[in-house]
Formats: sequence, C-alpha cells, structure tokens
Amino acid sequence: MRNINFVNGEIYHIYNRGVEKRNIFLDDSDRFRFIHNIFEFNDTEPATNLYYKKQLYETKQLYEAKPRKVEIVAEKRKRNLIIEILAFALMPNHFHFLIKQLNQNGISNFMHKLGTGYTMYFNQKYERVGSLFQGTYKAVVIKDEPHFIHLPYYIHLNPLDLIMPQWREKEIKDYRKAIKFLENYRWSSFLDYIGKKNFPSVTSRRFLLDFFDGPEQYKADTLKWLKELNLEEVKDVALE
Repeated sequence: MRNINFVNGEIYHIYNRGVEKRNIFLDDSDRFRFIHNIFEFNDTEPATNLYYKKQLYETKQLYEAKPRKVEIVAEKRKRNLIIEILAFALMPNHFHFLIKQLNQNGISNFMHKLGTGYTMYFNQKYERVGSLFQGTYKAVVIKDEPHFIHLPYYIHLNPLDLIMPQWREKEIKDYRKAIKFLENYRWSSFLDYIGKKNFPSVTSRRFLLDFFDGPEQYKADTLKWLKELNLEEVKDVALE
C-alpha cells in the first residue's frame, strides 16, 4: 500500500512501469493514446462520459486510432480539472508525472481512470489479458525547494536513457547531441517548456516557466543541470 494522503495544492512526483518491467508503449499510436488519455481523464466527469471523441480519432476501431494532428486540441466543452500536470515523460516501460492536486481525491481519481482506460485499450489492441502496470503507482510529495527546482530537469532528461544512458554517470561526450535528441523527442513536456508547440493542452506550464524565467532560460538551465549533474539532489523523489 502507498502510505500517502494527497492534499490539494501540494505537488507530487508520480511514477509507474509495466508489470515485470514490460514495455507499455509499443508504437507511436500507443504513446499518443496515453497522452490523449492524460488530457481527457483530467476532468471531474466519470470516465464513461469522457470516452474518445470523434474529432480526435478514427471511429471504426479505437485501438487503431491515428492522430490527425500533432497536438491534442482542447475541446469546446467546459472542463473541470482535478489536477494540474506540470511535467511528464514517457519511456518504453514507464512514465513520470509531476502533478499538483486541485480537487479532493483528484490524483487518485485521475490515476484510476488513466490506468484502467489505457490498460483496456492496450489489452484489446494486443489481445492480452490481466494487469499492465506493476502494482500501485508510486508517489512522493515535493516539499523541499531543491527537489522542486531539480525534479523537472530530471523528468525531462529521462529519455536520454534511450541513446546515452551514461548521462547518469556524467559521461556524456556530446552535449549538443543530447539536447538535440531531447528537442526531437515528442513524448514528454520538454518541447512545450522550451517554446516548441507539441502537446500544449496537456500541461500547465505557467507556474514553472515563471519560476525558471521562461522557455529560453529553461532550455539553457536544463543543459547546465545536465553538465553539473548531481542525482543526489533528487534521490529522495526520483522513484526509479
């Protein structure tokens, strides 16, 4: 059991991965579906009333849905957000969120809808049964300012594991290549944070961008953080 009570206004690092460390995203349509779910399930309405809208997906078979646009378009209906997604990153077998709770039980309700909805989609598409995620998601409250400052960088740097996992040991030889990769990795909120429109409707960025002095400074500071890397700064909240 997760020994944590979610409190409105608090910020949390949320993490989960596939059962037996299996991949939970097998292609780009899986990743897009998950990101659409993040957007769609962030609402006080029950998940059954929020199921996938015609304008975003082909309607013949949900699991073969293809995005018509790169971004997720905010719908015209009134939305009652239960959380704020401050930052996220998807990896082949896990995901990271930085979340602020807005509504009582918001995180619990959101994560339940997200986990259930995506598992149903994945199991139907790949003709499997059973749990997709490895137990209950992990969560830790972010109370200390150093954690708050450093965790967004850490989340956005996670995709470097795909091309240069040695970044965690400060053994990167080509920092330009590292940042170039992150600038072309669609499946995180990094692009939106550095001013490149990707999935702008999914995240609430003003709070962090004001704190980090805007997109250009955030990009520069991400590179600086990578060069001066000290994972001790986030070890208590990294949740790997």
